[in-house]
Amino acid sequence: MSYRVLVADDHPLMRTALRQTIAQALGEAEVAEAARFEQIAPLLEGPEPTDIIILDLHMPGMSGFIGLMMLRADHPAIPVLVVSASEDHATIRRAIDCGASGFVPKSAPNTEIGEAIRAVLDGEIWMPTVEEVDDSTDADPEQRIAGLTPKELRVLAGIAEGKLNKQIAYEMAISEKTVKAHVTTILRKMGVLTRTQAAVIASQLALTAPPPPVE
Repeated sequence: MSYRVLVADDHPLMRTALRQTIAQALGEAEVAEAARFEQIAPLLEGPEPTDIIILDLHMPGMSGFIGLMMLRADHPAIPVLVVSASEDHATIRRAIDCGASGFVPKSAPNTEIGEAIRAVLDGEIWMPTVEEVDDSTDADPEQRIAGLTPKELRVLAGIAEGKLNKQIAYEMAISEKTVKAHVTTILRKMGVLTRTQAAVIASQLALTAPPPPVE
């Protein structure tokens, strides 16, 4: 499968490094580049859909998190992986809260950035290893899923049953890309990072079969 990736960063050397990382992580991939925020939209309007945006929060015209929120509002089906020089917890958490599907520091090794790209493409949320903790372990399962839409609940049910995205897509008669977008939203709403964590929470709401009647 050939992916289409948009790299949005104003530093030519960083764009070159990301191209190399993308090639290592995905093999054959079409890579478009933007050096300013206003160059992003035209590159997303081509006939071929973009699979992932790799975004620098500090590029010209970006306006920080405002640009990220605008991008997510205009293109909700395209996951955004933020690659930033900022590594503090507040920035990472705010990026995720503003719609990013992942956050990886520019100082991270290429292998880690590659893992982040693959994880985000698979519909998961990626954060630096030190941040991979559950911030809301005390929340009840009912509270975790209270904000999910009916379609998101159906996708979550499929995740809990161990189904692949393509299986869920077939059963719901939607595209696999739409399923991935739903998965990303589900993880964000539930406050978890991986499908496995979401499945564990969903399993807590599963009903066990009643005992057979005594004859």
